[in-house]
Amino acid sequence: MNARVEPQLLSQLSNRHLDALEEEAIFVLREVAGAFERPTLLFSGGKDSLVLLKCAEKAFGGRLPYPLLMIDTGHNFPEVTAFRDYRAKQLGAELVVRSVEDSMKRGTVRLSHPGESRNVHQSVTLLEAIEEFRFDALIGGARRDEEKARAKERIFSHRDTFGQWQPKAQRPELWTLFNSRLQPGEHFRVFPISNWTELDVWQYIERERIELPSIYYAHRRQVVERKGLLVPVTELTPPRDGETPVTRTVRFRTVGDITCTCPVASTASNASEVVAETVVADVSERGATRMDDKTSDASMEKRKKDGYF
Repeated sequence: MNARVEPQLLSQLSNRHLDALEEEAIFVLREVAGAFERPTLLFSGGKDSLVLLKCAEKAFGGRLPYPLLMIDTGHNFPEVTAFRDYRAKQLGAELVVRSVEDSMKRGTVRLSHPGESRNVHQSVTLLEAIEEFRFDALIGGARRDEEKARAKERIFSHRDTFGQWQPKAQRPELWTLFNSRLQPGEHFRVFPISNWTELDVWQYIERERIELPSIYYAHRRQVVERKGLLVPVTELTPPRDGETPVTRTVRFRTVGDITCTCPVASTASNASEVVAETVVADVSERGATRMDDKTSDASMEKRKKDGYF
């Protein structure tokens, strides 16, 4: 990931298209506020949700008309959860946090073994939160370029009474007209930055000077190499037999549960340097960093059908 674009080429990289992307995101955010009774904005403290939050600030003059919702696995990176709380407090926004651990105590989530990743089980906790608060629209920061299952997603993604996504039952979105009609118990997942790419996100972060958790930039961390990934060495992800930890300069391209998220080798210490790396990246951010997407080619689509974000 240390490859960089030539400086003269980087100077020619335009960000004028960001205005159109931002305008679309703001339009969608306002549409949600007008069309639904109980929307919420999914907010993890990650880069995409922070970009979405910035667009929401612009859409509503800094005062959000809906709460922020975080589904916490209990195995999130502490730098990210701390930044989540800091940013919500800074904005004066209501932050609702629901935990997979609470679902485990209720017996609605059962791990096959203590070391199993809790990432996939967020779907259960999310559906419980939807039922608890009767949310009818959940705004998320997913983008179509992340993964091929996400590429099938509409901006207004309909979910049935079981919270499931049926790709063949999605509604057309012609001329930016969204069909927001719901039957009792149904809801929408709404993705205002669907049409953004990873490069767009980083150009916007650079342009708007958006603060991020420190792990998105280069830092020293112990890792082990496993299946082509750099697995961070933590209490939750210790080295396996025969693996030798090494200290590398890395950053995270995407951030999720510790048990399934890996950094990449990088010396990029600011948004401008990340943009330079992203221009020449030949592997998607999830492909380069997410262990949970490597279980099968259809792993993301299966999780989405079960109610995942």
